[in-house]
Amino acid sequence: MSTKDQFRPAEHDAEHFILTTVVGSYPKPKWLNRAKERYQDPDHEFDEGDWGEAKDDASRLITDEHERAGLDVVVDGEMRRTEMVEFFAHRIEGYEFNGPVKVWGHNYFDKPSVVDEVEYGETWLVDEYEFTAAASDRPVKVPITGPYTLANWSFNEAYENEEELAYALADLVNEEIEKLVEAGARYIQIDEPALATTPDDHAIVGECLERIVDDIPEDVRTGLHVCYGDYSRIYPEILEFPVDEFDLELANGDYDQLDVFKDPEFTKDLALGVTDAHVAEVESVEQIEENIKKGLEVVPPEQLVVSPDCGLKLLPREVAYGKMANMVEAARNVEEDLDAGRIDVETSRAAPADD
Repeated sequence: MSTKDQFRPAEHDAEHFILTTVVGSYPKPKWLNRAKERYQDPDHEFDEGDWGEAKDDASRLITDEHERAGLDVVVDGEMRRTEMVEFFAHRIEGYEFNGPVKVWGHNYFDKPSVVDEVEYGETWLVDEYEFTAAASDRPVKVPITGPYTLANWSFNEAYENEEELAYALADLVNEEIEKLVEAGARYIQIDEPALATTPDDHAIVGECLERIVDDIPEDVRTGLHVCYGDYSRIYPEILEFPVDEFDLELANGDYDQLDVFKDPEFTKDLALGVTDAHVAEVESVEQIEENIKKGLEVVPPEQLVVSPDCGLKLLPREVAYGKMANMVEAARNVEEDLDAGRIDVETSRAAPADD
């Protein structure tokens, strides 16, 4: 049985099942940002307990919003997290922060430094997962920043090279996933956006993933999210990675790289971006249906998952919700068309004609 089948809702009557989910981040409620400002302001009597309550409320709210949109697998929108490397660096022994560095224009990133051997201390995401799982009747996915990105987006002052740092971090990620699995998690997504900018290091990422999944039960679904880049530089090599699915950002590029994944055959599950996370407009249901059909040119329905291209945190919240709701409706419509034989999957997957 595919690890995808366990997330099929009991009430899902269609013969076909295209799993719907999100990559991870989601717009934070404006009041949560104001609560954080109060918590960080010494002149306000807004203590640790108040701040914790605010994050709990936001997590419940966004988890419910994902449910209302109809997603098969939900997350809490990463309401408790800051930047995707900074959040984890604060929880890994061996990291320290020395102030923000300029990334571009007037944008700054609190880039951490690895100053000593990295070590695993307290759990990173178990409390987040347990809270979200208790707040929802739906399966919960856990996104976690991968070791290659944690290494690549940090200053390395302790290891011989970045590769050795990445492998050490991979062992820690493995420990965290073991704790998550013990807590009941069955869907883990490894985020490696740095791979898109340094595709020649795909072998390092592959070794990291081998370490990450070591001794993880086979029924735990693992995925790799890689942001937009030149996928031809990592395909088909990534098919050797020990994960169940690849989450790829293709809507933003109008699917101009889709043919990359047609030859050789895509043997893993494809988590296809079918709404553009970089555009603050809600795509129509009809447009998303056409995008979903793009995925059927690469894999059969049983290997297809759909989500937005990337995290939605930079969008207006009503736009993010609209994208999710329309995506779910589109997926259900495509399932209906598949059941009725109105979509010929074999024709869709026919090899492109030679030029």
